Amino acid sequence: MNPQLSVNDNEFLRQFECEIDGELAKIEYSQQDRKIFLTKLEMSEKLKEEGYLEPFIEKVLDIIKDREIRVMPTSPAVAKFMRKHRRKYKGMLPVGINI
Repeated sequence: MNPQLSVNDNEFLRQFECEIDGELAKIEYSQQDRKIFLTKLEMSEKLKEEGYLEPFIEKVLDIIKDREIRVMPTSPAVAKFMRKHRRKYKGMLPVGINI
């Protein structure tokens, strides 16, 4: 499954968000200097079971990669995803940080 998700950066609420089947999935963040801390992921179990979790995280990381910002995955779900796809996302971590 490779759903086409439209992810929006809501800068006012400091979260990446995506509406899927009438539900809001979001990753909250804080930004300092050239680093973004992905602090909390919220997605219903229903959407996770339908396979939307990984495509959503991947889309968010692609947006951040385009901005050339380093990522600190403090959310356990995002850290787990980055560990699983270590080769693709290792270069996005700040120098000296391993997951």
